[in-house]
Amino acid sequence: MTSDATHDTGAAGAGSTLHVGPEQAGERLDKALAMLAGEISRARLQQVIKEGGVTLNGVVAGDGKRKVSEGDVIALVMPAARPPDPVGQDIPLQVVFEDEHLIVIDKPAGLVVHPAGGHEDGTLVNALIAHCGESLSGIGGVRRPGIVHRLDKDTSGLLVVAKHDRAHQKLAKQFADHGRTGPLQRAYLAIVWGAPRRPHGTIQTQIERSNKNREKMMVVGEERGREAITHYTVIERYPPLLKAGEETEALASLVECRLETGRTHQIRVHMSHLGHPLLGDALYGSGFATKAVRLPEAARDALTALGRQALHAAVLGFEHPASGEELLFESEPPPEFAQLQDTLAAL
Repeated sequence: MTSDATHDTGAAGAGSTLHVGPEQAGERLDKALAMLAGEISRARLQQVIKEGGVTLNGVVAGDGKRKVSEGDVIALVMPAARPPDPVGQDIPLQVVFEDEHLIVIDKPAGLVVHPAGGHEDGTLVNALIAHCGESLSGIGGVRRPGIVHRLDKDTSGLLVVAKHDRAHQKLAKQFADHGRTGPLQRAYLAIVWGAPRRPHGTIQTQIERSNKNREKMMVVGEERGREAITHYTVIERYPPLLKAGEETEALASLVECRLETGRTHQIRVHMSHLGHPLLGDALYGSGFATKAVRLPEAARDALTALGRQALHAAVLGFEHPASGEELLFESEPPPEFAQLQDTLAAL
């Protein structure tokens, strides 16, 4: 393979001249092109073929199904990224790291990540479109940020977003691997009711969406759902395990949860399944609401001020999609989370 120009960053006119080798001979044009063109997705290349951005031996190839032969010359010209469908909005962002490939945000609680029903604007995507501007060079041909993973609206903490297709593809592969063979790390701080009997352990279940409440996920049998694995460690008990030489029942505890998979609401579902739902979690911890009356007044007030599930994405580590450098970011919990910790620690 030879290439005399840059690969896809979404810039108008960016292109490559590629030569079909024996490894690609006999393959469909779209598959051969995906093999030759680096980290550009096959779906994106199929779109470019349909738009007339690919020639085969000097002739525009409008069909990705045709077979290629060794020695064929493919010219690929990437079109400019289309304007985004969501509009950019001037929403303040806490930027932890940013370069031409990606941006790491410390997301506040209450900010929805992506436009959806009921949240058509005012989201992180709207904020990123305005903040990043022309540095967004296109995900799937559209000038928009590449969402690699998400946080619930009412979960605070670290989130990485890609600025172009190559970064998006490489980061997505890391998250799909869940850190099993690479440096990906995701750790969350959760304040839960009670305390797990074991100071650390692994919760491994199948999870799927509830048929009764479509906003809720649930643990199901082995033959259903998708595998979900969470590793937890109890960091602090409130009150401590020993007080005046006697064992005490924990009203709550601070737990670190590390994800090996990334299912919707995974930590909230798993801690509830373990019998220790998150403080402030109305969806998965409604049966524990009366426990709040056992808290001292200062702790009750702090829980009311938090106004959400006590969950914070505190650690995010991954391999940079361009340099290969291992990046690690840490985020302190926001003031209202820290205040709840402090009042509980005083028990």
